[in-house]
Amino acid sequence: MKNRIEIITANIEASTLFLIAAPYKQDEQELKPKGQMLVDSDQLSFIYILENKEDFVYVGIPHEWWPLFREAQEIGVEVKLNVNNKEIELVDIFNELDYLVENIKDNANYGEDMEQKVIEHFGLEK
Repeated sequence: MKNRIEIITANIEASTLFLIAAPYKQDEQELKPKGQMLVDSDQLSFIYILENKEDFVYVGIPHEWWPLFREAQEIGVEVKLNVNNKEIELVDIFNELDYLVENIKDNANYGEDMEQKVIEHFGLEK
């Protein structure tokens, strides 16, 4: 299984959505944004992919934080992950999010719960 970083809190300050991660036990200094996202339907989460020299590291963004993401996207702020006090800008996150949200709508492959959460939080019509 890939290393995974979980978001424990988030807030918008000035022109940035800050995602604060739970303590990460690996070396955060090597982490770089990949600019790609996946879906974890079982956890009702979006996954942003970071990479280091050896592997990918998944940043889990559970549905509890999606309303803040929608707000951040609407007002046009950047997104930064704070992991062990290192800030990493999550490049292309909104482009990836738009693609995934549109793909999940009316798509049974992601599961009914995931589709319902996406519709609920991103204001999509069935």
